Amino acid sequence: MSGPLADKFISNKIKLTQVVGTPDARSIAAVDQLLIVMPDKPAPSVWSRLPEGQGLKTLYKRRAPGRVPAISSRVNNKRRTAVHVGTLDKNAEAFERLGFARKMIAATLTEKAGTVGIWVCGFDDDRQAAIVRDTVAAALAAGFGLPEFKEKASPPVIASLKVIGLDARLDLDRVVAEAEGNNLARWLTALPPNKLDAAAYAKLLRDLAKQYGWQYRKYGVGELAKMGAGAFLAVAQGNADDSASIVRLRYRPKASSASPALCLVGKGIIFDTGGTNLKPFQSMLDMHIDMGGSAVAVGTLLTLTRLAAPVAVDCWLAITENRTSATAYKSQDVVTALNGKTIQAIHTDAEGRMALADTLVLAGREKPGLIIDYATLTGACVSAVTTRMSGVFTNRPDLHPLLKKGGRECGERVWPFPLGKEFLEDLKSEVADIKQCTPNGGGDHILAATFLNEFVDKDVPWVHIDLSAAMRKGGLAHIATEVTGFGVRLSAHLVLDRDIIAEAGQARRQPDGK
Repeated sequence: MSGPLADKFISNKIKLTQVVGTPDARSIAAVDQLLIVMPDKPAPSVWSRLPEGQGLKTLYKRRAPGRVPAISSRVNNKRRTAVHVGTLDKNAEAFERLGFARKMIAATLTEKAGTVGIWVCGFDDDRQAAIVRDTVAAALAAGFGLPEFKEKASPPVIASLKVIGLDARLDLDRVVAEAEGNNLARWLTALPPNKLDAAAYAKLLRDLAKQYGWQYRKYGVGELAKMGAGAFLAVAQGNADDSASIVRLRYRPKASSASPALCLVGKGIIFDTGGTNLKPFQSMLDMHIDMGGSAVAVGTLLTLTRLAAPVAVDCWLAITENRTSATAYKSQDVVTALNGKTIQAIHTDAEGRMALADTLVLAGREKPGLIIDYATLTGACVSAVTTRMSGVFTNRPDLHPLLKKGGRECGERVWPFPLGKEFLEDLKSEVADIKQCTPNGGGDHILAATFLNEFVDKDVPWVHIDLSAAMRKGGLAHIATEVTGFGVRLSAHLVLDRDIIAEAGQARRQPDGK
């Protein structure tokens, strides 16, 4: 591969069409593979609508319990269209529907998928629409190719999608925009660390800004030093060069110059050795994904841009490596952050909170209506909630029900954890204003969020997402790859459907004022 990295991101080349009305033999013969989704207790009339329905019904009676798809066969037409029939509980929630859709799409990939047809029948209109959208989302994720550096590129697995059997066309723009944002987040996260080093990342973001109409501003090491960003620079000082930076991308609807209603902040540690407190091999192997939080922030920005969201958005990205070297920061170093607080370093592998601290200060100076930060921050959060969901924290505890419900509604589930003055006791330092972390690491996800809260303006509502679901073997929900891009879909839902910015403005602060 050669040329600018931005040119390598192909957002979505899968052609998507819709055909309304009851499918006929011609519609079915136009697809290579047909996915049929119906209720787990289908009415007899459903079978009569399907191609060679009585034969499929006979196969269905002999199905293996719990199998997805329930049965597979072929239509006796010239194309020998493969048919995969799956049944779904009509009351299934988003996470279950999305996981089901991933498995249905996977069935088409056992051979060259070609044109995939999607037919959802036997449900009411609202449920049918939800299942169609979820299945399209799974297909757009499966059909997207993550970065490859091979002599011969892999062919596309899905050429086109055709939604059939609808009474009226569905608006699928939201599904496509969310897929594009998720695909970008996964693509960035999966890039090898020598392809996406700090300099290349900043340049890639500049190129994406030109492509999507964002304003671009880069704060380099020299400028950050003059500003007093000692927390971020403590991490960056171990690098062999001064390529680290904090980058701001800015989206304004209709060329507005308004202050940001929303700030997205992302941890962009492009490779994490652990620093002076070096990680062992197995823990370091996949640390190119430690910039996944920044990737989710950029992916969310792309989705909101594609939808022309009426929200002014700033996106702040803390981009650096965490290297081990003669100049790397050490345990017991004391540094001063942008807001003047001094920090006693305890463990150099707790670098994410250091890089985010100054970035949160910068974002907070804009006085946005809400800050959301994303970070692959702690193993403690994985231990607490596994990789099936992510942890959330906020300085507006009234938002906990909204965050939890929003995650359940969109299928990217989160679980809220507490913040409070009591946890600051564990971070009390004898030589500085605050410790970076504790030596024993107990409850580190809570203590990391407590630390970050000290760098958030108390008047600005803030949500911190510890991305324990950033990677999951076998995939998660509708995403089949180990890198999930978790957070883009959740953020779009919270901003566009749950109006979290307005809700945050009405929510109470933490009882201690923080």
